[in-house]
Amino acid sequence: MKDFLLIFRADHTAQPTGTPEDMQAVTQQWIDWITGIAADNKLTDRGNKLEDTGRVLKSKDIITNGPYTEIKETIGGYTMIKVDSYEDAVEVAKGCPVFTTGGGSVEVREVSIM
Repeated sequence: MKDFLLIFRADHTAQPTGTPEDMQAVTQQWIDWITGIAADNKLTDRGNKLEDTGRVLKSKDIITNGPYTEIKETIGGYTMIKVDSYEDAVEVAKGCPVFTTGGGSVEVREVSIM
C-alpha cells in the first residue's frame, strides 16, 4: 500500500453561497465522502481545509504575503489516503465533492518515503 496526497483546488470566486441549509448540505457531502474512504480503510489523514491567507518564503530572508487572491484557482485543502496504485487513488478522488461545489480539481500525488 502507498500513501497518496489528494490536493483540492478550486476557483475561490466560484465557491457556493446560499442558505445555512445549503452550506450544511455541501459540508455533508464532504463528510460522507471522507467517511466512505475511512469505511474502506483507505484514510490515512482526513486533512483539513486551508485558509486563504498565508506566507510564501522565497528564501530564508524573503517572505511575502500569499497565497495571492488574484490567482483564481487556489489550494483549498488536502486529504491523505492509502491505496495500492495511482489508479486506485484516482478512483477515490473521482468521488470528491470539489467537482460539484465550485468546479474544482483534485491533484493526486504519491508520497515518497525516504
